[in-house]
Amino acid sequence: MKRKTIFTPLAAGLFAIGIAGSAMAESQWDKEHPRRDQVNDRLANQNRRIHHEVKEGEISRAKAARLHKDDRHVRREERMMASQDHSHITKQEQRALNQQENQVSGRIGH
Repeated sequence: MKRKTIFTPLAAGLFAIGIAGSAMAESQWDKEHPRRDQVNDRLANQNRRIHHEVKEGEISRAKAARLHKDDRHVRREERMMASQDHSHITKQEQRALNQQENQVSGRIGH
């Protein structure tokens, strides 16, 4: 009888862990979500532009490092936003991220 009493809470705990684990698996980063994909494609493009500008001698490595740092900030913010909405970002969040990317983009090559 005691064995059943001990087993039941243990089974319930394992079941809860299993549910939490499957929920976490469902909310893994959905990088292919259209709005996230657009933001991340822009970040990748900016990364290529920064590297190209350094290679061509248009910007210094120090400026490139600052631009990369700003892009990393945008990427972290995008991931944080997505983590709060089942791996998606809203249109408003996408617009805010794009505005931040526009600011960084405008400083590339200047």
